[in-house]
Amino acid sequence: MSEPGENHRLALDIFLSQHPELRTELDTLNPLAAQAKRETMAQYRAERLHEAFEAQAESQNLFAWELTLQLISQSPQEFEANRLEVHKEVAQMAGLAWDEYCQLHGLADGSP
Repeated sequence: MSEPGENHRLALDIFLSQHPELRTELDTLNPLAAQAKRETMAQYRAERLHEAFEAQAESQNLFAWELTLQLISQSPQEFEANRLEVHKEVAQMAGLAWDEYCQLHGLADGSP
C-alpha cells in the first residue's frame, strides 16, 4: 500500500473529480478572505478542500481516513479489508481490547 500522505493526496484528487462544483468554488475563492486569515491562496484553498472532504466523510458516517481508503480502494472488499486493518492498528495503539474498541466505535461483531 502507498504512504498515507500519498493516499490522501490521491483521494483528494478523486474527490475533486467527483465534485466539479467544488473545484469551481475552490478556483474562485476570494483572495481577500485568504489575506484576512493571513494565508496564501494555496493554503486557504487547501483548507477549504479539507473542510469539504471532512464534511463529506461525516455525511457518510466515516472518519476522513476511511473516506480516503474508500476512494482509493479498487473494490468494496478491498476497502473493508484495509479499513479493518487500520481499525485494528488503532485499537492496538490505544491499548484497547478489540471487543471493547468495536463496541466504542459501533463496529458490529468485530468487523467494520
